[in-house]
Parts: sequence; C-alpha cells; structure tokens
Amino acid sequence: MDIVTTTSPDRPARRDATRNRAALIDAAMVELRDDPDASLDAIAARAGLSRRAVYGHFATREDLVLTVVEAGAARIAQGIGTVDTDDSRVAIATIGARLWASVSHVRVMADLAVRGPYRSTVAAALAPIRRTLRDVIEDGVSRGQLRRDIPPAVVARLVEDAALTVLGEATRSGIDDDHAARLVMLAGLSGAGLGWQEAGLVVDETLRNGLVNA
Repeated sequence: MDIVTTTSPDRPARRDATRNRAALIDAAMVELRDDPDASLDAIAARAGLSRRAVYGHFATREDLVLTVVEAGAARIAQGIGTVDTDDSRVAIATIGARLWASVSHVRVMADLAVRGPYRSTVAAALAPIRRTLRDVIEDGVSRGQLRRDIPPAVVARLVEDAALTVLGEATRSGIDDDHAARLVMLAGLSGAGLGWQEAGLVVDETLRNGLVNA
C-alpha cells in the first residue's frame, strides 16, 4: 500500500501568522521611535495589514507596545557585549558608549520606557548590564581606581542615573549622537568619582583604542 504524505494546510497559515506578527513588531518599532503615541492604524498600515489583523496577535495596543519594549530592551542588553579591559574606568566609559549606541536611534521611546509604566519590564531585561556594571565598579573600588567614599552599589546607581539623565537631555534637546555618547561616558565617570579632566582623558583613550565598537 502506498503511503501518501500530505502537508497540513495549517502550516502556511502559521507561517503567515508568524510573518505578520514580526511585521507588526517591526512596524511598531519604527512608528513608536519618534511618536510614542502612534496609533494602531498607523502601525498596521506600515506593516501592510489591517487594524483588525493586529487584534489577531495583540489583544490591545498596550500588549503590542509592551512586546516592542521587551524586544528593544533585550537587544540593548545583547548589544553591550563583553568589555575586554582591566581598567574599570575604561570599562564604565565603554558600557556607557555602547548603551547609547543601542538606544540613540530610538531615544524618545527609550526615555519613556525607562521612566514610564514599562520601567519594571526594562529593568528586568537590563539586569545583566546592571550586574556587569556592579562587578566593574566593585573591582574598580578594590583597585583604587574609583571613589571609595560611598558603597559600590551606590556608585553603580549614580553611574546609571547619569546615563539616564543624558538620555533625557538628548531626547529634549536633540543633540547629535557623537556628542551624546561622549556625555554619557563623561557623566558616568563623574558619578564614579573622576574629575572632569581625568574623565576626558579616559574617554579619549576609550575611543582611541576602539573598545566602543568591539
């Protein structure tokens, strides 16, 4: 008896559904990049789908935005990579620059994400970066490279807050990426206890050695 193999008619539908979902997420990333209030109609139109099709994947606009935020935060965490240096000051500058490179093109959405209702979601996704930063600072304190007048955990928060402050300022003022990246590095190093002149030298060394793009 011949055995006939058939392809399930559900498979093309599933592939289409997967493609449509990915298209919606990509479209939402683009629309929300400059306008966090972008409508579902605008997102669906960019994806080449109907508004009704959106609800086949996301029950609400909030669900779609949350998915975009989660995906963006995960990409940021992956974008930091490994910092190959024994100098904690250079490591802080490198982390800051790579962080900015990951969010600069979505700075409006990123600023809202870290301060708005999605901050707990973003915090969870960025936990690996926080651990890396904390380890770098603890090592720097033990080596005498960073400030010792306050606990390392507090220094880590100061460095993080400095980066968020620059993100907010860059969003409001529209400063260019190179300037903003340098500000992130300088502000983070300042929070870690470096004076402005030493911080500037560390930033110059970091950029000169190409660690930012490693």
